Amino acid sequence: MLTVKDIMTKPVVVIRSSATVENAMLLMRAKRVRSLIVEEEYDSGPYGIVTEKDVVFKVIAPGDNPAFVRVSDIMRQPCIRVPLASTVQETAQILADSGIHRAPVIENGELLGIVSVTDILRKAHT
Repeated sequence: MLTVKDIMTKPVVVIRSSATVENAMLLMRAKRVRSLIVEEEYDSGPYGIVTEKDVVFKVIAPGDNPAFVRVSDIMRQPCIRVPLASTVQETAQILADSGIHRAPVIENGELLGIVSVTDILRKAHT
């Protein structure tokens, strides 16, 4: 039986909550990812998540300047987390119940990867 460990993406790209949305956009583009896990300034644990959708809906659409908006202003928190031992079905249920498309994978407080609906579709049925 496949678990989230078998399908998650790693390494995870992270950004500090104090960074600007402009920095987040540049990092997403450079790393070719659609989301970033947000870390608090004084704690290295996962704190929130910011996605392309957050940037477009909360910054670009209202006409705000990404250089003057902080990641902490638009990120989603608390960050829904998926345990490393979760099965693919359990992971899909966590995402469905939460209405989200991706979540960090955590084991003993350590960020190990990120899992998305795309990972489930690509890897769970191959």
